[in-house]
Amino acid sequence: MPNLKSCFDSGLKFIDFLGEGTSETDKDKLKEVYDKKFRYRNGIKEPSFSNVIFALTTFGRAYRKGKKIYLNTKVHICSGDQWSKPLQKNKSAAQPVPNGGSSDSFPGMASPASAVPSAGTTTSTSSASMSALEPSSKAVKKRVKAVIRGLRDNRKYFIANKEGIVITSDHEINNGKIKITTQSIQMTYVVKFFIQSNATDPVHFTLYTFLCRMCCFSLEDEKKVTPASPYLLNQGDRYEVEVHFRPPSFGSFPATLAFEFRQCPRANTKPIYVVRDIEAMVRSPLGQMLGPEAPYKPYQAPVPRAVHTIVEEGEPPESCAAQQMKVAVKLGPYKYPAYLKELATGRLDDTKILSPTAKQNLHLVKALLESPLTMENYTRHFQLLLHLEELQMEVNIKKYNLQNQPMTQDRTNKRLLVLQVKGVAENRPSVLRGDHLLVSKAGDKSEPITLYKGYVHKVEMEQVKLGFSKKLWQGFKGNIKFDVEFTLNRFPLRQQHRAVNLAGQHKLGLVLFPSGLGNMENQEEANLPKLSLYDKDLAKNREQYAAVQCIVSGASRPAPYVVFGPPGTGKTVTIVEAIKQVWKLNPQACVLACAPSNSASDHLCECVQKHIDSKSMFRLYAPSRDPQSVQTALLDCSNYDAGLDCFVLPSTETLMEYKVIVSTVVTAGRLVSGGIPTGHFTHIFVDEAGHAMEPECLIAIAGLLQPGTGQLVLAGDPKQLGPVLQSPLAMQHGLGLSLLERLMQYNPLYQKAEQSGKFDSRFVTKLLQNYRSHPDILHIPNELFYDSELQVFADRKLRESCCQWEHLPQQGFPVIFHGVMGKDEREANSPSFFNTAEVHELIEYLKKLLPPAGERGSGILSPSEIGIISPYRKQVEKIRKAIKFVKELNQLKNIQHLTVGSVEEFQGQERKVIMVSTVRSSATYVKMDQDFNLGFLTNKKRFNVAMTRAKALLIVVGNPVILCKDPTWKRFIHYCKERRGCTGFDLAEVEEEDDVLMRLATLSMQPEPEVAESRMEEPPSVP
Repeated sequence: MPNLKSCFDSGLKFIDFLGEGTSETDKDKLKEVYDKKFRYRNGIKEPSFSNVIFALTTFGRAYRKGKKIYLNTKVHICSGDQWSKPLQKNKSAAQPVPNGGSSDSFPGMASPASAVPSAGTTTSTSSASMSALEPSSKAVKKRVKAVIRGLRDNRKYFIANKEGIVITSDHEINNGKIKITTQSIQMTYVVKFFIQSNATDPVHFTLYTFLCRMCCFSLEDEKKVTPASPYLLNQGDRYEVEVHFRPPSFGSFPATLAFEFRQCPRANTKPIYVVRDIEAMVRSPLGQMLGPEAPYKPYQAPVPRAVHTIVEEGEPPESCAAQQMKVAVKLGPYKYPAYLKELATGRLDDTKILSPTAKQNLHLVKALLESPLTMENYTRHFQLLLHLEELQMEVNIKKYNLQNQPMTQDRTNKRLLVLQVKGVAENRPSVLRGDHLLVSKAGDKSEPITLYKGYVHKVEMEQVKLGFSKKLWQGFKGNIKFDVEFTLNRFPLRQQHRAVNLAGQHKLGLVLFPSGLGNMENQEEANLPKLSLYDKDLAKNREQYAAVQCIVSGASRPAPYVVFGPPGTGKTVTIVEAIKQVWKLNPQACVLACAPSNSASDHLCECVQKHIDSKSMFRLYAPSRDPQSVQTALLDCSNYDAGLDCFVLPSTETLMEYKVIVSTVVTAGRLVSGGIPTGHFTHIFVDEAGHAMEPECLIAIAGLLQPGTGQLVLAGDPKQLGPVLQSPLAMQHGLGLSLLERLMQYNPLYQKAEQSGKFDSRFVTKLLQNYRSHPDILHIPNELFYDSELQVFADRKLRESCCQWEHLPQQGFPVIFHGVMGKDEREANSPSFFNTAEVHELIEYLKKLLPPAGERGSGILSPSEIGIISPYRKQVEKIRKAIKFVKELNQLKNIQHLTVGSVEEFQGQERKVIMVSTVRSSATYVKMDQDFNLGFLTNKKRFNVAMTRAKALLIVVGNPVILCKDPTWKRFIHYCKERRGCTGFDLAEVEEEDDVLMRLATLSMQPEPEVAESRMEEPPSVP
């Protein structure tokens, strides 16, 4: 960053370049002249326009008002390009005249005649001379960070009245903050600050300024106080400063106002600062209704007490006892060692409270975590990560425990008790058929305390039906309250442990760490077969056709073959065609097709069964799956037992009769348990492989794939969402990296060649034709994540169906960024954020997209064609609540088909119209860079998924100030601005960051830890 001297120097040269008497005042036009005609004219890059204007305004050579800049053109450059010193008329310290009259300027500052007239309407700076600024940009940044850190860490010091200076207001001040709450955006609000000196000696009021300015705030004072024209406060004097606020829209508008005082007006004297915050909240009636239901209180884990308990066994569902499959390969317990819990609790820090065993193992654990992954440490590495993940899962599941909860008897089966569990329908907590809960009678303190184990028989919406011991349900009385403890289902974890263990036993090194030195005869492109495709459209797509050819020929064996499928490119269609071709062309082939989720596996099965008869294909479901959530067509080719109304695992012999089996990767572990021989499956396909942890993906591979002859196919997109983890330690050390992404990121076989810039088609194919989105919607993800290689092949009529929507800021550009200065809030004990101002805007757009029947525009869209995405669960909840609350929406036909969900829920989905609520905002705008907590928004993969779901219209609602701190979001917002797709709150209404940084660099806002308590006064809590 250039220093103030060089910026001012450039500014003087720019004024000279323009010529004396220039009449141009428009900021944008001046900037255009500066950037295009002046900045690079001599082959030397001058400082940025904003830095130059800041320097000019600081020293009285320019005056800013809104988007106008008035330049003092009667300035010329000294010969030899030397620093002109017209400001230093008097090197001696000048004293201001009492009661605000002016005298000579401060050293290094402009005279009153040429000074900026008011700190409230310009970018004012402190009275420190520009020589106080360090010459290097590194030093300036260091200074700015120190100011920000000081404001954050020593807030109590800065908001305190001090040195006899007392600042009050006509509004209530609570802990240094004034809050304004209103529902009107039509009027101007005035906040008055009263500055009074109770000090014995005179004090000079030298400056007042916003630390970051928005156009909706302005400042006024009678004497136009500036560093060049300070106001003298004698004992008992009082001075008034007004803040004017005119809200541009609904939302939250924060401001931090700093007042500077000096006991002597010399530039080198230590200033005194008092800071006040203003938070103006403008809520719509809808926003008022959606506000916090209760103050946020973070979850506090109850202190466990050592009690003697006995467990009364419950009654499991019938499906648990009806399984036909006999276990041939046992599944071990794989429990974590006790010392690891101790280490994980301390985040692997070497502390004095560690037990000797934990301390002894600490360096071994850290060494294993930090070692590069190899086949030699593969099993130990992943089992350690899985243990760490389990430890965090245990902690998290306890957060759902309930106290004093009633239960009722099921009306149709008195042997079952019904428990209401809010959020269970959305897997918060995750409860499946066959899982168990523990309940005890509330208030029971007589030991031993009986814990009743209740097995889950059915999950219905927000309630769970549980099978308990006869002792509990017989003679049950409804007035009894229970404490409920949720338990962790360890079955998927145990499957993963076994899989990484089997990987070593079955020597899967050539699969997991491929080198390309395997069966080289399989890797000749000349041997690729000519195919007669089931899906004729695939023949028109070169990449899809080539991928199917390579899979059928086994060109990559023993290395996995990767189908890299960016959004909307037909990844699943490609592997479905490959499955069908393998089934048709190789009578000896047996195929296992998997995906991490049931929904993705069901979609695979639906596509495959169009051409493969039910005698050859089988959909294997886990006994925990609810049959009512499965389509009839899939039930007919699955392990559904109509008599028991549940899924029953068939015998191993029965399963081996089928040529194609479809299941989730976890359920595929049942095939290992059942003893299906290694090599039985010649081809194993894993769709959405990027969404599975590597040990999870391995469940469908280890023990089933013969590395020498079997073909593994991984389909997915490493640029989209990866696995969902709970442990930060496991995440930090690689458990969040899927097998697909690890291969593409670290293995040369799956990376582009340096010379050609292309992938090796023997191992990986990147699909390039996008069949989903309008090119303007696809533009940014394509540029940021896919090397701008994606080609638009979406149906023109569909993709352009919203291009002439009357509410587009720019006709023909179906992307909207709507700026909202909202406030991210939390309520009760939920850690999730919500933003009512963003909900309000989303609802307004919904009303425009779905007008009532009979009105103009109706019939264009149905609710099922619209999806609303938010990264925060609480925001999803608030949006759903708002849709039910707003009469114009809740009365629409099929409004229940409008999907509102998280980014994870929308992966793999698409809608004609997608709206995105980013939620995160900030209450204090002096926090910059790392001080901004963007939470989920810094995740590029989450951004990519959210931005690539829309076919014809994308609407993003968010805080542009916050989002632009992240480079990915900044690029998107600037793209929308370039294409005139921005509306709502404009970034131009907030002071440019360069200006903020330059001003903060001139402030000397350092706290005085040693200051006596008597010299600091708490700000008053009342006016």
